[in-house]
Amino acid sequence: MSGLAQLGIWNDPALHDALSWYLAVAENQRPAKFRIAATVATELDLSTCGEDALWTELERLTTIFLERWQTIREGAPLPPEADGPSLLELCRELAYRMLAHCNFCPWNCCVDRLAGAKVGACKLAAGSRVSSHFHHTGEELFYRGTDGSGTIFFTSCNMRCLFCQNGDISTDKDNGEETDPRTLATMAWTLRREGCHNINWVGGEVIIHLHSIVDAIALLGRDFVPTSAEIRRARRTKADGFFWFDEVSEAATYDGKFNAPILWNSNFFIAPEAMKILRVLTDVWLPDFKFGPGRCAITLARTPRYWETVTRDISLIAEWGEDFTIRHLVMPNHVECCTYPVLEWIADHIPAAPVNVMAQFHPDNFCDPASTKYRGKYAEIARRPTGAELENSWRRASELGLNFETASFERRGAFAGPALMEL
Repeated sequence: MSGLAQLGIWNDPALHDALSWYLAVAENQRPAKFRIAATVATELDLSTCGEDALWTELERLTTIFLERWQTIREGAPLPPEADGPSLLELCRELAYRMLAHCNFCPWNCCVDRLAGAKVGACKLAAGSRVSSHFHHTGEELFYRGTDGSGTIFFTSCNMRCLFCQNGDISTDKDNGEETDPRTLATMAWTLRREGCHNINWVGGEVIIHLHSIVDAIALLGRDFVPTSAEIRRARRTKADGFFWFDEVSEAATYDGKFNAPILWNSNFFIAPEAMKILRVLTDVWLPDFKFGPGRCAITLARTPRYWETVTRDISLIAEWGEDFTIRHLVMPNHVECCTYPVLEWIADHIPAAPVNVMAQFHPDNFCDPASTKYRGKYAEIARRPTGAELENSWRRASELGLNFETASFERRGAFAGPALMEL
């Protein structure tokens, strides 16, 4: 067992049950979904088929994949990889087809990002840029473990949260390095071999980079090994400071081949078609659930249809039986309009889901009074949440019977009790 499996946090049976697949893949006791997808063959000529035919094939192969996934969860061996095109290559082809009339998210801009003559809400053409990649020690304990979460930070976003704490990369489409799928695969390959417990795709927002990420995952699922030149290029965005990590190849393999749980860390403003692709590639999901059903998402993030989209997508992964945890950030003056409705929806629809009710909000970007970008009209959230706002949020989660203490309080040395509600 690695340092991840030995953590006492897994003594929480609700958390262990909710993340059992993720933990098994992280420990290389089971193959990641992308490895399973590579065993599901297609006989289509992917390059010549129409897009409708490709979606029909995805539906057919997903049924086969899910049956195979279930038997592997129960202990069956992984079948051999397909000799020709597989579900992996089908997902990659579909992602690039979508890019030509981009509908990765509910903005449904329908611009041809491959041509690049016009851009949509994310302001991107076909290129993807990475700000940094590193062993992230700031995620939840079940993701960061002892050796960090293998985090790859993309630039740009499809939302406009005025308080974004990654505003430097989410609002600047030219931040970071333009990165191709082979370089992305190199980053993931290196981080996992250095001991990271997962590959954590994050931003900005990741759904707008779906094509690049799926392409990189497809490479990893087909025995990708980077060249020395690709490793040098990938290191340009490595941000582990003065830390050096030894590569231990056997810590990143299942049955002798590269293995790593894929963590989709997202604002969850995602279109249904993209969710279908991600279903067969993602081992564990980390959705943000920020805003209530009123106009707060429009006022604070310029994002319409937020509540409808995020509740639909979270309902999907729950219905599919996926491993996931939910993050909710408590915001000043938004406890009654956002926090309470979010927690109540979770209690009504997925009461067993692990939830991190987060106290980390601080004024940033356009609501930071110390910033030149500050706008006075956002004064209502230009402060940290008060102790009372946080206590009320946690109390409401407790009253609703939510599974939130382990995720929310693990940094304070215990998982329950009134003392945890003190700043």
